[in-house]
Parts: sequence; C-alpha cells; structure tokens
Amino acid sequence: MKCKMVKGNRENLKEQCALLGARGKMDLGPIIDTVSAVIDDIKANGDSAVLAYTRRFDKAELTSETMKVTKEEIDQALKEVDPALLEILKKAASNIRAFHEKQKEEGFMMEVGKGSFVGARVRPISVAGIYVPGGTAPLPSTVLMDVIPASVAGVPRIVFCTPPRADGTIAPVILAAATIAGATEIYKVGGSQAIAAMAYGTETIPRVDKICGPGNIYVNTAKRLVFGQVDIDMFAGPSEVLIIADGTTNPEYAAADMLAQAEHDKIASAIMVTTSSEFAEKVMEAVDRRSEEASRKEILAASLEDYSSIIVCDDMETAIGFAEEIAPEHLELLVEDPESMLDKIHNAGAVFMGEYSPEPLGDYFAGPNHTLPTSGTARFFSPLNTGDFYKKMSVINYNEESLREVYKDVAAFADSEGLTCHAASVRVRFED
Repeated sequence: MKCKMVKGNRENLKEQCALLGARGKMDLGPIIDTVSAVIDDIKANGDSAVLAYTRRFDKAELTSETMKVTKEEIDQALKEVDPALLEILKKAASNIRAFHEKQKEEGFMMEVGKGSFVGARVRPISVAGIYVPGGTAPLPSTVLMDVIPASVAGVPRIVFCTPPRADGTIAPVILAAATIAGATEIYKVGGSQAIAAMAYGTETIPRVDKICGPGNIYVNTAKRLVFGQVDIDMFAGPSEVLIIADGTTNPEYAAADMLAQAEHDKIASAIMVTTSSEFAEKVMEAVDRRSEEASRKEILAASLEDYSSIIVCDDMETAIGFAEEIAPEHLELLVEDPESMLDKIHNAGAVFMGEYSPEPLGDYFAGPNHTLPTSGTARFFSPLNTGDFYKKMSVINYNEESLREVYKDVAAFADSEGLTCHAASVRVRFED
C-alpha cells in the first residue's frame, strides 16, 4: 500500500491540486436523469413513490403509517444503546451545543436621523430537513453535528431522514443521537427520494425550508436539483486532510492521521507536506506498516495509491501556499509553533493545531462542526453553523419628517432609472 513521495516544486503542486479537483468527477448526465425521474415521481405521487423506492433500494416494506418513527421505537432504542456510548453521545452533544451557542445571531436597529430607523431582524427558518446516510456503518456523530445547530438556532420543526434497514428499523444509536440532538420527527427514508420528499413534501413527510447533510452522488445530485425550491447547506465531495509538518513531531502521529482520513473511502485524500526528507521517510514507513494492520485495507490501498501523497518542500512558505491553493476540508498543523502559522491560513474548513489536536477529535467531540466544505470550496464555503438556520429580514421605519428630508433624492434616483411610478410613490406624499 505504497503512498507516493514527491518533490514539492511548483509544477508538482499544481499537478496534485488538479488531481484532487478531479476526484469523484464523472459524467453526471445519467445520474441527473435518474434523480430527476425520482424527484418528478415523488412530486406527482408522494408517499406511494417514496415507499416504492424504499422497497426497491433499501429492501424494506413500510407503509405511510410505519414510515415515521414512533415514540415507542425511540424509547426502545435508548434502552438498547450501550449506556457507556449513550453517555459519550451526551458529552459530545454538550460540547457541540456549547460551541454553536456562541454562533447565535441577533438583529440590530440603527437610527438614521429624526426618529427614523433601519435594521434587521433575525428569525430561524420554520422547518429544517436533516439527512444522514446509512452506508456501511451508522454515523451518530453526523446526526449530532447536523441537528444541533438547527436546534440551537431555534428551528421549531427539525425533520430527520435516514435510510431504514431491511427489517424496517433504524439503528438504535442513530435514533438515540437524533433524540439527544433535538430532532422533532424522524422518518425511515433515504437516498434521493428522501431529498425529494423533504423538498416538495408528501402526505406524510413535510416540506422543509432547508436540507442539510451528506450523502452519495445521488443524494448530492438531488440536493443540487432541488436547490431553489429549498436551500441546502453545501455541495459535499470526497473527504480530505492536508497535514503541514516541520519534522518536529512524532512521525507515527502524522501517519496515523493520514490513515484516519484515507479510510473514509477510496477517493478520500490524505496529503502531508513537510520540509524534512528524513521525516517524510519515517512517515511513509509508518503509513505502510500501519495500513497493513488496518481493517479497511482495500479502501486504504485505493486512497493511498490514487489520491494521497507525501510532499517534500523547500520551505514552509511553499507548504502554506500549497495549503491555500488546495483549501482543504481538514488542515493539520503538526509544527512546533502552530499559533504563529494560523494567521497565514485563510482557506480551510477546519484547522487542527499541534500534535494533540488530531482530526478525529473534531469529527466526534471537540464541538466545532464536522460538516465542512470539500474539494477546494473552503475558498468560499464555511462549516455548517448555527447561522445556516437563520434568515434575516430588513426593517425600514421612516416617519414623515425624515422622508420629507430625502424624498426628492429618492424620486430623482428613480427618475434616473426611468421608473416614474417609483418616483411618484414618494412624491405623492408631499406634492399635489
């Protein structure tokens, strides 16, 4: 399971950026056609279409009545989860909630003269839709990360969808996490059909205002296609970590952190950039050894071979420049003085400072959200946060005296655009 080592000159760095940009790209035409058909079917046929796709893809026989998780099912799930794990979920949820409480927003009003005001009011959206995939293993951490910000924002109705197992149930740990996080209703539906159902509503599943959460190419395509009908969080791609190392830390730490990211899937990316050839050799040896002992060998082999590398640069400025160009989802600073480097970083989803802040700490427990921008979109996207579940309304409150002072300017501005009725709307209040 060899990980490549390359010299970090400008040309090689460009090639690596291009390789990462190409991850997961494919001809989406057939997928768009398939997902569009699912969306149209659910718009037209509601629950019956959702149940048919659930039967087809998840092999689960459900009805409109059993599609929604009951209180009895939740109570039973809470009993089945290992009490020690339940306590860990609660601790993690507490950390995540405390972090997102700091992100709460308030509106403002500012006086503009003569007793007149302008400002903004902040309101939570009315209905949030949260999607968490099934896949090969349940992901309670993602449940906490996606539901809690909506709860903290004060969203009154949080609709949670996840695929059922073949027996028509949901993994108890998922139900426990959703309940701890604050989901108000839970539905046994997955895939693009879940996205369509939340976007347009069915007889059972309500129409939401915003859909958040990760998923496969079909789920992400569905989110793209319903964007505009509803808001979405971001366009998520394959996961990635970039480690900047100066050779002062334990190479076993860097190797373990690379493999932690590479085991996500075959197109996950784990890259280390270092100024030390000796350190790079030690990390490479540790990666090879540790990967042979890991449980997800096939996934690791593909990720390490195709999308991971160890890059040796001449200096830290080149390493930082590479990080800024990639704009990674996760950026680890395994350097002697990470605080001094942080000010130079502008493009990253989350930054992990020093050898005792490994990326999995952020995945599960620290508090900041692990739903992060990928594939270079950290240049303009932010992590999922409390503010994603707010909307803002502008407020304009002028009185007669303050409008009289400016109405001629407003009318003249409108006239300059040829909008004479706009001009008349203000003139009529003061002129015969």
